Amino acid sequence: MSEQQRSLENILHNSDITTLFQPIFDISGKQILGYEALSRGPAGSLLEMPSELFSTAVNYEKISELELLCRSTAIESFVKLGLKGKLFLNVSPKTLLDPCHPKGETLHLIEKFGLAASRVVIEVTEQEKVDDGFLLLKTIAHYRKLGFSIAIDDLGAGYSGLKQWSELCPDFVKIDRYFIDHCDQSVVKKEFLKSIIELAKVTNTAVIAEGIERIEELYLLEGLGIVNAQGFLLEKPNTRPSTQFNSKQLEQLNFSPLNNQLEQSMAIGWLAVDQPGIDSNTRCKDAHKLFEKDKTIISIAVLNEQHQPIGLLHKDQLTEVFAAPYGHALYGKQPVTALMHKQPLVVDENQLLDTVSQQITEHDFDIRRHIIITRSDKYLGLAPLRDILKHITEEKIRHAQHANPLTMLPGNVAINEAIEHRLRTKNSFSLAYIDLNHFKQFNDLYGYASGDSVIKLLADVTVQACTNIPSFVGHIGGDDFMVVFDSDDAIMICNYIISQFELKSRAFFTPEHIASGGYWASNREGEKQFVPLLTLSIGLVEPDLALCNNSHQVAALATDAKKEAKRYRESHLFVCKRRSPAPAVVRLTPDIKAL
Repeated sequence: MSEQQRSLENILHNSDITTLFQPIFDISGKQILGYEALSRGPAGSLLEMPSELFSTAVNYEKISELELLCRSTAIESFVKLGLKGKLFLNVSPKTLLDPCHPKGETLHLIEKFGLAASRVVIEVTEQEKVDDGFLLLKTIAHYRKLGFSIAIDDLGAGYSGLKQWSELCPDFVKIDRYFIDHCDQSVVKKEFLKSIIELAKVTNTAVIAEGIERIEELYLLEGLGIVNAQGFLLEKPNTRPSTQFNSKQLEQLNFSPLNNQLEQSMAIGWLAVDQPGIDSNTRCKDAHKLFEKDKTIISIAVLNEQHQPIGLLHKDQLTEVFAAPYGHALYGKQPVTALMHKQPLVVDENQLLDTVSQQITEHDFDIRRHIIITRSDKYLGLAPLRDILKHITEEKIRHAQHANPLTMLPGNVAINEAIEHRLRTKNSFSLAYIDLNHFKQFNDLYGYASGDSVIKLLADVTVQACTNIPSFVGHIGGDDFMVVFDSDDAIMICNYIISQFELKSRAFFTPEHIASGGYWASNREGEKQFVPLLTLSIGLVEPDLALCNNSHQVAALATDAKKEAKRYRESHLFVCKRRSPAPAVVRLTPDIKAL
């Protein structure tokens, strides 16, 4: 029996499953719609992560038993915590259709723990192919008849898409994270979201956006009309989740743009020109005098009584009207609202430049025009479109210059900026220094092309492991990487990176070398020595924000931790207890020692 199978048997025998709950927020109604139940194996074990846990259960044909255990634990924990709203339970279609899967068990569980069926939502994932569609429809209809609600999970990620939606007629659809990730920067993703919203209106289906990690994503989703939101930006999964809408996370977020120097370096507010606006009752001839008085002004914002922008008056259009016969007579005493552009682009000062640029290109604005910038919905100033696009181009070039050409991950400059930002804002974080062992010998034996491929593999494994947690992945150079963790999952993720890399890197070795656990190669002195297969050394530190003054001290701390990890022959994660820079070593001269 393999170690994984033994671990799975122990989990099933001891009911050793922990349920985390992630709130689903109804932003419009300012309440919590419900909670998604997420199962975890024993902490620190091989099967702690859900991907490993459930794939192992499938491999050893124990998925039915595991899902029942997870369902039972989730319902019991949900009731014991006294959580309000709905409980979203993930259910595999194949499990539902398994003839050996006990029938009526979910109903029995909610009756046992005193939970109404109307408060339970069965999430059917779209990522699995179902051969018998009719039987699935029949099974879903059975759940619905018992009073359960139905949701399609990961919409857009799998096999049947809109066909499954039309057949199952779900109460909820949860959009796959792929379409949420940087949706503010993708025209295709935005159009997909718009089509989903329109279809949801027609079918009377509630839409849930999951996997939200960036404030810009949340803004776009709110603007499109999606009010149910879930993701790390709002709250991470927890054994004791928030029970009220005004949780700590939401209070800090306050549905306003992140107010920090790192974000604001690319915020539109930095380009705002402080130019006075005019009242909506201003006559056209008076506005014309303002343009004549200051030749540099080409646009003026038109404001209402609340100092909110309602339009933009352009000099060239006003001049053209006045140059026509009877122009002064017809429009001179008219208010500027008669000639102003009534639908200018208006953005908040904290809107990121990438998002603004996309809005500009989508609406095909004249490059000579301005956009209006607001602060808390009040007029702040104007920004020339040329300046916006020029600044974006410069920023893109700067980031490209500092990216690693092999992996295209951020390089040293961006890594240092990420660390400095957290030190300035006093946001606690962990830093992992990842280094490949025995890479030189591997590169010499298998060639630089294989060496590059291994480095890309490590980059891919690291990025994939950090996808669903708040983090920053950077490539120092060569076979060295750094990860900044903004959550308490660092140890678990680092161990996962090690296990995944060791598993996938075996593909680069010959069967003989894998069987031997290594190979013979010459060292720097030309002597033959046995070299193990590729392994990883990871040094993990959690800097004390009060004692670390800059990124160099933090990096030095992580470097020391990595050196400790490299003392081990196998892959090793060294968690450093020291949280501050090493004290300076003062070496005394012999004469002073004698004193």
